[in-house]
Amino acid sequence: MRPIASITKLMTAMVVLDARLPLDEILKVDISQTPEMKGVYSRVRLNSEISRKNMLLLALMSSENRAAASLAHYYPGGYNAFIKAMNAKAKALGMTHTRFVEPTGLSIHNVSTARDLTKLLIATKQYPLIGQLSTTREDMATFSHPAYTLPFRNTNHLVYRDNWNIQLTKTGFTNAAGHCLVMRTVINNKPVALVVMDAFGKYTHFADASRLRTWIETGKVMPVPAAALSYKKQKAAQMAAASASAGAQTAQND
Repeated sequence: MRPIASITKLMTAMVVLDARLPLDEILKVDISQTPEMKGVYSRVRLNSEISRKNMLLLALMSSENRAAASLAHYYPGGYNAFIKAMNAKAKALGMTHTRFVEPTGLSIHNVSTARDLTKLLIATKQYPLIGQLSTTREDMATFSHPAYTLPFRNTNHLVYRDNWNIQLTKTGFTNAAGHCLVMRTVINNKPVALVVMDAFGKYTHFADASRLRTWIETGKVMPVPAAALSYKKQKAAQMAAASASAGAQTAQND
């Protein structure tokens, strides 16, 4: 299992939609129950207001953390009930190696696997609104109390390319998770779920997706950049060291 960063927001959106809450309801931006948000920069002003649907748009299209945290805050039963619903949904989808502790993806304890994220992508077929919002290229969000507008763009650069047929997407990044990308797309006239986890560079996850597409289309294996191989070796060493440290701590506790 690996941290998945803002890929988390796909599950956040699914849980919100499962609750069948009114999408036109106006919500305040409230991050008070998400301690992971402390010190995290956002252009969105606390306590300003916008509709639940636009909160979903900002969370999915632009990976806006304050929007995701606010969606959880206004869930029936409260924030803790929302986190329980995220994990219950993962269990129902057979995502046996997935855990959530908060709705944004900032925590390293939101973890999953490529296989589980594929199950999540397949499940999103039942949520056409998530596909629509996550593939929106850009939008101008209008807030109230106080009144202001902000431009937002999609975090997946591939949605701007006409040679991709992207039906749903989400990006993610933290230092622990690396650069992540999931997409439902069509390649060779067939539906494909693409999952890229822990890519090393700012644009590497997009390049990895393109390499995977080339392999599916032609069978040709594209060379992996030396920097990516070096990053993989470094991350493997870090994980081994962390595992050894955890094992030593367990032995001491015993």
